[in-house]
Amino acid sequence: MMKEQDKEPPTESLFIDTLDYLEKKRREKKRKEKKRKEKKRKEKKRKEKKRKEKREEKRREEKRREEKRREEKRREEKRREEKRREEKRREEKRREEKRREEKRREEKRREEKRREEKRREEKRREEKRREEKRREEKRT
Repeated sequence: MMKEQDKEPPTESLFIDTLDYLEKKRREKKRKEKKRKEKKRKEKKRKEKKRKEKREEKRREEKRREEKRREEKRREEKRREEKRREEKRREEKRREEKRREEKRREEKRREEKRREEKRREEKRREEKRREEKRREEKRT
């Protein structure tokens, strides 16, 4: 074994080499740290992008559903409106038919009245003729 005195004092060259080595290690550590931070930052960015896309997709989906609901509402309203119009038309038709029917009945009544009047008139004439005939016969 070597004794203490046999050891050579460290040379300047060795000291410089050690400093260089330490500097290299420090730079390496710094570089790795930078790389790690960059990776972390990119990952964060990627995740944020993913979340953003997800939110955007959700928003678009909601928009589509909303549009669908509105469209359905419009169609439903259209159907109801059409039903109301149809009902109105039917109602108008019924009223019109009723009016026509009433008119026909009224016409029938008038016609019947005229006939009745004619018969009465005819009866009166007939009665008058008979009366005339009797008078004539009485004179002769």
